[in-house]
Amino acid sequence: MRITKSHIPNIVTSVRIAGAVFLVFSELFSPLYFIIYTVCGVSDVLDGLLARHWKLQSGSGAVLDSIADLLFYGVSIIRIFPYLWDHLPFWIWIGVAFILVVRTASYLAAGIRYRRFASMHTYANKLTGACVFAIPYLSVWTGTPLYICLFGCFVGAVASLEELIVHLTSKQYNPDFKSVFIRARASGGAKAQNAENA
Repeated sequence: MRITKSHIPNIVTSVRIAGAVFLVFSELFSPLYFIIYTVCGVSDVLDGLLARHWKLQSGSGAVLDSIADLLFYGVSIIRIFPYLWDHLPFWIWIGVAFILVVRTASYLAAGIRYRRFASMHTYANKLTGACVFAIPYLSVWTGTPLYICLFGCFVGAVASLEELIVHLTSKQYNPDFKSVFIRARASGGAKAQNAENA
């Protein structure tokens, strides 16, 4: 099969999937680990940029991107979990458990309402991903992952609750949804405009 420009964003996304597999077998915090980890992070940014720049966004590409994100961040968390367990206080794990419960409820709600897998690329989700991504670097650099994990838990809780609320209240799945705050502000602006025109 001839590779065309339309295939490139999905190929970049697939690099993240392959990288997640290689991370399973690389030594934590080794040079090889950070090389693979960084390449995966770059692919997470690059695939979306390329798809938007070339106007190649698609439903299948969004699903592949979400799967790649879940696999990469899932593997990353599993690999670093023993280190975090030794370096984080117990109470922070209560927050992590809360996030996982809400996130699972969000996926179930989306599956029931839309009859499909739905993971939204909201701003809060992106910030959560950035916090999770930074953990290995800051753990080596500062010697403690506490503060980035604490901030990540807060943002992750907000992101998970936001996504759950959206799935429970929206009539249809909107993969381009960015934030309830933006929607609320936009709706308020629209209502004000309608009032002026009335």
